[in-house]
Amino acid sequence: MYIIKTTNLGFSYPQKENALKNISLSILEGEFVIVFGGTGCGKTTLLKLLKPENTPIGKISGEIEFKGDSIGKLNKIDSACGIGFVMQNPEMQIVTDTVKHELAFGLENIGVKPVEIRRRIAETANFFGISDWYNKRTTELSGGQKQILNLASILVMQPKLLILDEPTSHLDPVAAHEFIMLLKRLNNELGISIIISEHRLEELFPIADRAIAMEGGRVLFCCKPREVNRQLRNISGNHPMLSALPSATRIYNGLSAEIEMDSPLTIREGIKFISDNYKNEILELDSEDSNLDGMGTAVELKNVYFKYNKNSDDILSGISLQVFKSEIFTILGGNGVGKTTTLNIISGKNKPYSGKVMIDGKNIKSYKNKELYHNNIAFLPQDPQVVFLKTTVKADFYLACKMMNYSDEESEKLIVKIAKSLNIMEVLDYHPYDLSGGEQQKAAIAKLLLLKPKIILFDEPTKAIDSYSKIKLGEIFQQLKRNGITIIIVSHDVEFSAINSDRCAMLFNGEIVSIDTPKSFFSNNSFYTTGASRISRNKYRNAVTCGDVIRLCEINGLKSKNDQT
Repeated sequence: MYIIKTTNLGFSYPQKENALKNISLSILEGEFVIVFGGTGCGKTTLLKLLKPENTPIGKISGEIEFKGDSIGKLNKIDSACGIGFVMQNPEMQIVTDTVKHELAFGLENIGVKPVEIRRRIAETANFFGISDWYNKRTTELSGGQKQILNLASILVMQPKLLILDEPTSHLDPVAAHEFIMLLKRLNNELGISIIISEHRLEELFPIADRAIAMEGGRVLFCCKPREVNRQLRNISGNHPMLSALPSATRIYNGLSAEIEMDSPLTIREGIKFISDNYKNEILELDSEDSNLDGMGTAVELKNVYFKYNKNSDDILSGISLQVFKSEIFTILGGNGVGKTTTLNIISGKNKPYSGKVMIDGKNIKSYKNKELYHNNIAFLPQDPQVVFLKTTVKADFYLACKMMNYSDEESEKLIVKIAKSLNIMEVLDYHPYDLSGGEQQKAAIAKLLLLKPKIILFDEPTKAIDSYSKIKLGEIFQQLKRNGITIIIVSHDVEFSAINSDRCAMLFNGEIVSIDTPKSFFSNNSFYTTGASRISRNKYRNAVTCGDVIRLCEINGLKSKNDQT
């Protein structure tokens, strides 16, 4: 029996026709289904239409059924209880001040008796491991805890279908893993049907029953995850979505001209593929010098302490770091450790109560008026919506150009150049709030680039961006670096960090505990590391990207048949 069925489903926004085109799908009861595709392909629109309360403004065609009945006929209580929805941003879904109130909120609103509410909350809190922070205020929770709370507050309603729209995009690698394992338990132990859109497929593919690939508002195919690679390669040998597949599959694709076999999917299968087929006489690639010596210092923090009020604990407790000019420097760490606060300190938004902040060799206190921000520092926060002030993306871009006193001709050329480089030409006339999360992120980055700063601070720049767009963004970062711009990134995206950073730092307990090149940094980590590093570390040294592993395998060559046996 299917739990959700769509027949010739179409949808048009007022500003965008055919956001979805003739989608016919059936999701069975108890299935775990992934929806993936490029930014703006229609994933979020499709998921919103499956939850009546989230239906966007626009024109719908076709049919949607839930458990055999038209979804439009569901009453509000059946919809609230039967279909749960978890959003991208943990902050956006929390509505009360404490954890216990959040868990009770939905049940109270549908009139569940107090004794039943207490029983359901106790059971759910124990299942999700919430008991230790049950009495906390929601503002005290980490990002991972907030997303678990969102999930728990939905599960306490006992839904039959759980829909999640990129739920790990704000989470660090450890928290994301824990969240995905919770979804696996809910599916296996409770039989809840799950439909999830994600760009992180490394851990989801092995546990999903089916994967739905979307492009241009259409469903390209729906099949088992193990078949996705073959389907994409049949469409095109260099299809952009191939870059979204798990590390083991991408390594296989880079080497598969030499070997005919089913593509590996998991880390374990990737390890076996490399071990069974390739020699390991050459253990590592030649190291590449970062060439940062003598570049001069762009940003320096000296023994900085910061707290949000005098009675709270220190968020930063003696943090010190030095970022060189024309460097891409990435700060990693768990949710709530102070990464965003560090960027706020560098940007001048927050002021430390002790320590020094030096920008281009000058104490930040010495910058007057808006001197710090004119052709100097630009900051893109986690929520890209905050940078938009106008009713269209293009109008926002022209506002940035006006601030920089560009001529009309120069403004037009710059806008077109940057919009093309980020593949957002088609959304220039849209309202920024009508864009998908990934499109908003790219548009916000474009506005920032129009300001031509010397130092750019990025807080989670790859959040909600598909893998192909990350490649293009990385190319833009590298070009900015070549143009002499310093980039400081806070990120949970270990893959992007490993490929694009000159150095990476780990922030823990309010201070920087390690700084190193990506090869040394990620090859020595067990949890904050890449899939490629996990696959190759028992055979090669310091291989932290899929490209590293592919090159080492090619250099070493295939094992002979005798060696393989």
